[in-house]
Amino acid sequence: MATGSNICMDISESQFEDTGILTTNILENVQHSKPSNASSVKSGISSTNGVHELLECPVCTKSMFPPIHQCPNGHTLCSNCKLRVHNHCPTCRYEMGNIRCLALEKVAESLELPCKYQNHGCLDVFPYYSKLKHEQLCRFRPYNCPYAGSECPVTGDIPTLVAHLKNDHKVDMHDGCTFNHRYVKSNPQEVENATWMLTVFNCFGQHFCLHFEAFLSGAAPVYMAFLRFMGDDNDAKNFSYSLEVGGNGRKLLWQGVPRSIRDSHKKVRDSYDGLVIHRNMALFFSGGNRQELKLRVTGRIWKEQ
Repeated sequence: MATGSNICMDISESQFEDTGILTTNILENVQHSKPSNASSVKSGISSTNGVHELLECPVCTKSMFPPIHQCPNGHTLCSNCKLRVHNHCPTCRYEMGNIRCLALEKVAESLELPCKYQNHGCLDVFPYYSKLKHEQLCRFRPYNCPYAGSECPVTGDIPTLVAHLKNDHKVDMHDGCTFNHRYVKSNPQEVENATWMLTVFNCFGQHFCLHFEAFLSGAAPVYMAFLRFMGDDNDAKNFSYSLEVGGNGRKLLWQGVPRSIRDSHKKVRDSYDGLVIHRNMALFFSGGNRQELKLRVTGRIWKEQ
């Protein structure tokens, strides 16, 4: 019990009786809760349904983690929702006080549950208190839409996102591992933040997103091109890419590893992990009277052996 806790002061004799009843019911439910091996996962899930329902917060319906609170009548609530309901039980309206349901917390330790992304391919089973941490990093969790022009809320697997980018965002889709793109902007001196249309390449059976945009690096206006891989970081490391831009007999070359779309577009951009071109140099490459941006970016993608 944590130092300074008021649990003992807040639990009366009658509350001990309620807690004892709750403990007995929980223990009866949990006796058959653990699946003995991977082949018995389904039966384990079925037998833990009752206990899992007890661990579901009645307000937010999310799984509860310590500290789990209960009112004098034994109704439980997660710590976040205890604040939301102003310390009053949403079921019986009694004041919650500072009673913790230690029995339910202890029972949760004995549970083993499948990852919530099991329908996406994750077949692992985890202790209750480790499950949430795993799901935050599970390789089968959905990806966020990589479109950079807006904060798109769509998530899904890679085939779903490829179709979404094509049909909803109308991005340019190309087959092949080499590219030659021209980026044009009139009055570039007046533009400090701009995002050009995303381009998606189908290459080596994978999909890659080519980004190009203008933004301020401190007080200096720059342009940046970079590539993101539509998949996990470990798979992205199997590929490399190069970008080249030039004009007037000069050129800049960038070579690197595409970043996974697990990393947000902004995170990649702000880390300068790509071809960065200062505006003055970009206008020099563009030629003419420096009143119009005309950059040609070429590149290729290859698979590391």
